[in-house]
Amino acid sequence: MSTQERSGRLGVGIVGAGLVGPIIGAALAGAGHAIVGISAISEASRERAEAILPGVPILELPQVIERSELVILAVPAAELAQLVEGLAATRTWQAGQLVLHTAAAFGTGVLAPAMAQGAIPLAVHPIMSFTGTTIDLSRMVDSFFAVTAPAPVLPIGQALVVEMGGEPIVVEESNRAAFAEAISTAVSFSTAIVDQATGILASIGVDAPGRVLGPLVRSSVENALGRASGSSDSSLL
Repeated sequence: MSTQERSGRLGVGIVGAGLVGPIIGAALAGAGHAIVGISAISEASRERAEAILPGVPILELPQVIERSELVILAVPAAELAQLVEGLAATRTWQAGQLVLHTAAAFGTGVLAPAMAQGAIPLAVHPIMSFTGTTIDLSRMVDSFFAVTAPAPVLPIGQALVVEMGGEPIVVEESNRAAFAEAISTAVSFSTAIVDQATGILASIGVDAPGRVLGPLVRSSVENALGRASGSSDSSLL
């Protein structure tokens, strides 16, 4: 199917039923796309898929690829390259098929084996922390998504983000490693600092330390983000 023919809805297959895959699927379903199948191995992932995408068939990996016009690879970054190469070795990828991965660290280069078989590559990373529950769908609205793709198909990646309620930002292939470092730094440091602070309060007998520190942490982060954005809004001071 040509890109021009994709003005309607897509048949979407999800590879990976961790915290991210089913939520991406639910967001695309909400935009009118048809979720044709999802692969899920563990019992927890199968339960998550069934809870968030009720009625969507849980299929073997090759079946998901075969049925899909758009394949979402929502797997750990460390597994992505091997997965793409393995599917290429069995000639599973289809010419004209959109293949989108969600890993922060990679652009479209990791999808080269699929591209060699005619697939169209997209790298789209949602810049948010996922819980693996439907609360993520509301958090996704107005979140930013990093999009990397060849120029002719970049608008497709951007359009998919907008359909999910997010805001796309373009990250060049050569900048994906730096982008991933920034994301990892923000998550790691904020998590470690909150864990340390709540642990100290708990050790001195403060009840619900997360609730106690919540307003402080949120306002501090908002202040820092405001300074980083060059905001002069006094409400942030």
